[in-house]
Amino acid sequence: MITYPNGKIYVGQDRTNSINYFGSASSELIARDFTEEQRRDFTIRRTILWESESASLAEITQKETELIRQFESNNPAVGYNRWPKYVPAPGGPDDTTKGGHEQ
Repeated sequence: MITYPNGKIYVGQDRTNSINYFGSASSELIARDFTEEQRRDFTIRRTILWESESASLAEITQKETELIRQFESNNPAVGYNRWPKYVPAPGGPDDTTKGGHEQ
């Protein structure tokens, strides 16, 4: 999970174990949340939430999706994931539609 200075998060996969990889969130989405001045001194944090030596790509993707939903990083108010599409839970604070997370 990548945590940005504004508290928003991005959940993704790192199958390379590269120390320099910080996800593939949309740079455009992130840039909208920070002024030019804020972008001059910018610290992000990477946290490993789960790892496996033997999981298949399908299993990794399934776990990524599970974690995105768990942390609600696909909720634009919370994070930068845009898949799976966020749909507010019925009765929740963001409830403007009926539903939950799309499958």
